[in-house]
Order: sequence, then structure tokens, then C-alpha cells
Amino acid sequence: MKFCSFVTKSKKKSWGVMGDNGKVLDLSHKAPNLLSFLQSVNWDQQLDGIKNSLGSADLPLDSLNLVACLPNPPSMRDGYAFRQHVEAARRNRGVPMIPEFDEFPVFYYTNHTAVIGQGPCFVQSLAMEQLDFELEAAIVVGKAGINLKAENADSHIFGYTIMNDFSARKLQMEEMKMSLGPAKGKDFATALGPWLVTPDELDSHKIVSVSGNRYNLEMTCEINSLPISKGNMKDMNWSFAQILERVSYGTWIYPGDVIGSGTVGTGCFMELNGSGITKQWLKPGDKIVLKISGLGELHNSIVEGSPPQKLEW
Repeated sequence: MKFCSFVTKSKKKSWGVMGDNGKVLDLSHKAPNLLSFLQSVNWDQQLDGIKNSLGSADLPLDSLNLVACLPNPPSMRDGYAFRQHVEAARRNRGVPMIPEFDEFPVFYYTNHTAVIGQGPCFVQSLAMEQLDFELEAAIVVGKAGINLKAENADSHIFGYTIMNDFSARKLQMEEMKMSLGPAKGKDFATALGPWLVTPDELDSHKIVSVSGNRYNLEMTCEINSLPISKGNMKDMNWSFAQILERVSYGTWIYPGDVIGSGTVGTGCFMELNGSGITKQWLKPGDKIVLKISGLGELHNSIVEGSPPQKLEW
């Protein structure tokens, strides 16, 4: 199933699922929002009933403003799973590949209150300097757990979505000289959406292994209708299950937690510029379209200025 969060023309904030008829079934009677549904004790027992109701979906998609599929995650981490991206980014900075990449998956925390969906991405002037996109996939946790093992961690994943980890590279590079990881350079916007797709929808693309499921899903980016990036989710050197094993070591994960894959190879200007493929950064007015087969298309445009106050969900 494909879940979403949206605002109607009458300004009602709600959530739902794509029906068999291409319309959206409003599920606000189940819970006030998708996060509340995931935090309920028996959400998994309600899925069959939701599936049986898909034929009664009655909200035309073009009448809804789709926002982030999960607008209010309790936490957000971002991984570093694609070796191609890590190698190219380090090579372009003149530093060798780090052997630790192959020893364990790493991640950092990013701003879970700065999540956006489709539409404008507001960026203030300092962050506009060397502004970058990042083409990623992400998971949303459905079941709490601690000390998970990769061989069973996939069962804790509720769904998959597209993630654009917008990055202010000049700020990021200045800050990371102090060895504290991304801060203001990643603090202003992360886009998620448009759908949160349950694993069963992706079964035909699944590659099963003891280290966790991978998916043969093409990942692309277009900017102003020009192709920029192309990769595949199956090329993650660390699976989401392995990342979950690392994340949950000695720490509980909770329903609604978001974890990104990290950037796919060729999936940002920092990598492409350094490799001589492109010579550009994002600028006001640019239109970015991230696509992952099976997960949809995530559309954003760059607007210089302060973001509006976030809607309460």
C-alpha cells in the first residue's frame, strides 16, 4: 500500500492510502495522523481491513496537497550506505577511502522538525552558497526494538520513501573541519515523499540475503527537466537491515523513526562537480525531481527566504 499525508482544499490535515481507483482513501477515522497510527499497539492488525476498503477511495489526487508522507517523525537519522558516493566524494577532496566504511555502517542525526514534502524548499542566503540535493531512499520504522540483528531487522520496517537531503556545502565543509559532523549545513530542510510504500508493494524487486533485503529500484534525479543522476537502490553496500542493527545497538528504535540510505552514487552535485561531470549548484527557481521506481516522484523547487512556520500534525 502507498500511504500519504495531505491537506485538503478546505485546509483539513489528514492522511490516507492510495486506492485501487487512483483516488485517496481518507484514514483520519483510524488515527489523527500517520504517526499516531504507527504508534498504536495494533496497527498491523488493521492493514487487512484497510486493504479491503481501497475500492471506496473517493478523494481525487489533484484535489489534495500532498505534504511529507510522514510530516512529524520523532527522529531522523541519515546513513552512508553507498560506497560509490563515499569513494568519489573523498577522492574529489584528495583524501583516501577509509577502511572503516567496510567495517560498520555509520549515520548521523539530522533535524526531524525541518521535514518538508513536495513543493517549495525555502533556503536562507548563507545556505544558498553551494546548495546541493542528495538523492536517497529512506525507511520509516513500524515496530519498536533494541539490539536487532540484520537477519530479522527488515520486519521492523513499515515502509520506504524518497528522501532529498538538501545540503549547504559551504557551511557543511566549514563546520566539519571541527569534526562534529553536519550541523547547520544540513539543518534547514529534508524532503520526504510523496508516498510511504509498504514492503509488499516491492516484492517483485526484492533481493533477499542474510544481511537484509535489497531492492532493484532505479534512482534518478532531474533538475529543470535535465537528467543529472542515475543509480540503483540495490547497490547499497550496507542494507537497511544492517543499518538498523547498528542503530539499535543498545538503543531503542521507535515507530515513526526515519532512517535515510545516504546518497546514491552520482546523487549530488558535490560528487558530480568534483568528478568534472557538472559545474553547478542549486539556485533559486531550480526544479528538482527525484524518482525511485516503485516509490514515485518527489518534486521540489528552490525559493530563497525563510521557511514558513511548520504546520502542526
